[in-house]
Amino acid sequence: MNLSILFEKMPCADKRLGKSGGFAATVCLALSAAVLLNACGGGGGNGGSTGGGGTPPPIGVNGPAWYGFARDAQHSDLGLTLAQGGVAAQNLTQIAWETSIDLAPVTTAATHYGTPMITSKNTVLVPVKTTTAGAFQMEARQGGNGKLVWTATSDYLFPTFLPNYNWLPSFGATLTPANRMYMPGAGGKVLYVDNPDGATATTQSLVFYGANTYAAASANFDASVYINTPITSDPNGNIFFGFVVNGSNPANLVSGIARIGADGTGSWVAANTAAGQTVALNPSMNAAPGLSPDLSTVYMAVHTVTTGNSVGYLLALDSTSLATKGIVQLIDPVSGAPATVSDLSTASPVIGPDGDVYFGVLESTLGAHNYRGWLLHFNSTLNVLKTPGSFGWDDTPSIVPASLVASYKGTSSYLMMSKYNNYAGAGTGDGRNKMAILDPNQTEADPIVGNPVMNEVMTVLGPTPDTAALATYPNAVREWCVNSAAVDPNTNSILMNSEDGFLYRWNLTTGLLSQKIWLDNGYGQAYTPTALGPDGTVYSINNASLIAVTQ
Repeated sequence: MNLSILFEKMPCADKRLGKSGGFAATVCLALSAAVLLNACGGGGGNGGSTGGGGTPPPIGVNGPAWYGFARDAQHSDLGLTLAQGGVAAQNLTQIAWETSIDLAPVTTAATHYGTPMITSKNTVLVPVKTTTAGAFQMEARQGGNGKLVWTATSDYLFPTFLPNYNWLPSFGATLTPANRMYMPGAGGKVLYVDNPDGATATTQSLVFYGANTYAAASANFDASVYINTPITSDPNGNIFFGFVVNGSNPANLVSGIARIGADGTGSWVAANTAAGQTVALNPSMNAAPGLSPDLSTVYMAVHTVTTGNSVGYLLALDSTSLATKGIVQLIDPVSGAPATVSDLSTASPVIGPDGDVYFGVLESTLGAHNYRGWLLHFNSTLNVLKTPGSFGWDDTPSIVPASLVASYKGTSSYLMMSKYNNYAGAGTGDGRNKMAILDPNQTEADPIVGNPVMNEVMTVLGPTPDTAALATYPNAVREWCVNSAAVDPNTNSILMNSEDGFLYRWNLTTGLLSQKIWLDNGYGQAYTPTALGPDGTVYSINNASLIAVTQ
């Protein structure tokens, strides 16, 4: 996220988009807001149809699944321990295979790519954008070699009518513990495939407001109702997502939050009703719903529908009835004014093992905190505001068991891993971009404005000089390119991407970057996720490709 309106760093980035085509394009990323947020790291059918006939994954792998964005319903990014049936992440030695995830790259906007899902039997489910308007397909590939097994298409299109629509949002699918894959379709419907480990796939659909209602006016709903968040599944197979509505429709839908039970029963609540507001509200684009550890509460971010800075709220809803249990307005902890909740961000609620809730926002006055924003921190009912973290922009922080950090001597049972970039030329930013392990229960003075923030337990500086900024900022390094990382408790390490084109392993025992592998040249793109397979393969996104890394 280079803030180039402030320092004109590479206003146009020359980069290769889409490895299958291998063509060059000059990309200029522009926003109409007061800042240009160039992010980092890489490039730029009808529901129900299926393809395939390939070979299913070889028998033998049976490990923990990666269910979707940030791995689980709490968005912890945390893999399982060996005692829980987990597998250690492999060494970063070689690229085993890679595949394009964008068949029609857009050269005028950054793209947030969807997180891959990996089944316990090592089928990798890859969201692939197929047109510039946002049609998608899901590809099932063998985890061991990347061989295509089947393809299922979706008729989902982007909600381009939104007032702050600039970056292309993610196609947020999910995998349930019962091994059903859900993905968005047009008109607010969800498409699903049972047993995605099979050699073929049959796509079926569910509609939260009723299949018959949809069938009676499908063209109207397809043109007016859009899922705009990743889908989240709880361990029982109930799914949750946000949707936005443009214009009228026969079901009188307005933008809101939907639930489809494991039995197929749908329900929804209007976003403004849930927030106790009379003005129109939308679910925050790309903000995946999160669930409490006991699964009784679903957390959703919503905001006002306006051009420019939006006023946001975090909601706690009953996970069965969608009745409101708690509401908090998202406030900048320094200015006391409404924080900026951006549809360009993928920040999603993270729920700690103790039930505390974390959500990243931008500062109320853009640039006042170097465009880092804040990681807001609440109790489970959202009525107690706790110490914030010093970074929140486009980041879903990871849960790190305190036992993984050998140097930690505090009392917290878990810590938070956060992006900690300090963008060169943004406010007082010096370009010393870091990742940080934070103690959510201990404080220190914020290094930029001095207010109390979560204590830094450990940080690591980006290793690659930022040659475009060095003349003015001699200590500037390439930024970390993370919207969600992968925490491996079996190697005491975190796997994460950098803008320099490398995938890194951060060793939490030594505090050092202990391994790296070159994926591609460092390019400007929206922040990217990392995932772990049941055989320890590490999956990373770079230059519009999904890349599988093994030892």
